[in-house]
Amino acid sequence: MSGHIMARKDDVHISKSSAGTGWKVTQGGSVLSTHRTQRNAVDVAKKEAQRDRVDLVVHDRDGRIRSKDSFARDPQPPRPKAH
Repeated sequence: MSGHIMARKDDVHISKSSAGTGWKVTQGGSVLSTHRTQRNAVDVAKKEAQRDRVDLVVHDRDGRIRSKDSFARDPQPPRPKAH
């Protein structure tokens, strides 16, 4: 092992825009994009989360977490079981 630790990027979030007119995709406190529908925001955010290997967190209209999907590389993936 080289001892080099790669900094983990922040998770990607989808939430209602502050103006209340659509949905925003954010990462690390920065707005990446805004969308008319949550479905469009999810499509874009999923690609960002997959690229950065982070979690995608979808919030409902009230700001509560509705769902969370992980695209992070599992440091200890399950091993095949011997038969």
